[in-house]
Amino acid sequence: MSQVFHRHCHTPLRTAVRGDGVYLYDQDGKAYLDASGGAAVSCLGHSHAGVRAALHKQIDQLAYAHSSFFTTEVAETLATRLTARAPGDLNHVYFLSGGSEAVEAALKLARQYFVERGEPQRSRFIARRQSYHGNTLGALAVGGNAWRRAPFAPLLTHAEHIAPCYAYRDCKPGESLFDYGQRVANELEQCLLTVGPETVIAFVAEPVVGATAGALTAVEGYFKRIREICDRYGVLLILDEVMCGMGRTGTLFAHEQEGIHTDIVTIAKGLGAGYQPIGAMLASDRIYDTIANGSGFFQHGHTYMAHATTMAGSLAVLDALEQEQILARVNPMGEALMTRLRERFGEHPHIGDIRGRGLFQALELVHDRDSKRPFDPRSKLDSRIKSAGMSRGLMCYPMAGTIDGHRGHHILLAPPFIIEESQLDELTDKLYDTVQQVTAEAFTEYPDAV
Repeated sequence: MSQVFHRHCHTPLRTAVRGDGVYLYDQDGKAYLDASGGAAVSCLGHSHAGVRAALHKQIDQLAYAHSSFFTTEVAETLATRLTARAPGDLNHVYFLSGGSEAVEAALKLARQYFVERGEPQRSRFIARRQSYHGNTLGALAVGGNAWRRAPFAPLLTHAEHIAPCYAYRDCKPGESLFDYGQRVANELEQCLLTVGPETVIAFVAEPVVGATAGALTAVEGYFKRIREICDRYGVLLILDEVMCGMGRTGTLFAHEQEGIHTDIVTIAKGLGAGYQPIGAMLASDRIYDTIANGSGFFQHGHTYMAHATTMAGSLAVLDALEQEQILARVNPMGEALMTRLRERFGEHPHIGDIRGRGLFQALELVHDRDSKRPFDPRSKLDSRIKSAGMSRGLMCYPMAGTIDGHRGHHILLAPPFIIEESQLDELTDKLYDTVQQVTAEAFTEYPDAV
């Protein structure tokens, strides 16, 4: 019996022993194509020589120095590189150990910003249903994942939640995509007027929704309208790019594609590519300057923030993305993947939507294509697809509760940026066989849609 407290006490896990490119290998030597990058993490695959060398070099020189005593050259260089590439005036980086920590820091910094401005009455956050911002209590509170929130609801601070931008499900007949986007964006203004805009700190959103809704992109003009509303009422905009950022959707920062600037952005996952745990929060000049010209102290901190070895690894990840032209592969390979998915699944009776950007894509599963009705939640499509995929040597990221936290299923795909055309063929072949098997079984077992 394992003494590790695993995620699920009743699901035995294979033991990973080696990684090579886009594959992981278990204790029996079986290969698994990593079609999800773990959880959209492993953008460089599992054996990048340059990142490994950078980690070894840094450990030999200096593994760790507490950030209350020292800064390090690698932390300063990484911050300079990130801010030089970030849109707008996101000129200040706060390094952490993961995405949830980055979101917690963003929430606390946003609150302290208003306290130091003499607006302590601002205590609310507004976010979206079907969003996910992390598992720590603050991040969970602003997140809109109903299933994850439910057991801990008494511990969570209150946050308002408006509709996501989910055109496949919510665009009305005869409504243009642009008009739909404006309509759901305007829910933010309605919410602000209901609760009192002077009480709201920030609106929090993922530019492309990740695990909870499956590579859900906003329609054109949605985020520009969101930015206008935030500006009108003096509310901050916090964008969570923990999963969709660092090149995953085709640009280093996902919100570059929306044509807007933000006040705070959080990043993680692809920043470290899985070689070391890391997260980061980038803040605008006005937020930093308010703290710097006020108390001078952000009342927050973690033991391993700006960890020297992690900084070196992430700097090497950025080098690989840019100097090895790996980031430049994302859009063409994403188009190649989308083409294959549409060819194989475009007429599949149980695939309702195929969506995403770059190498961040998803299939939404349905019981019936015409009505878009989902499978019965009791079908447990997500766990069955994961298991059936693993048996074929395919790692994908299926999730349940796509529509409202209870109904709906999707499969998230986020392969390493280094994936080759032949491996895209392997991915779609194995995924097709997996979906065929599991949906056929579930359709027989649960013949009525919900």
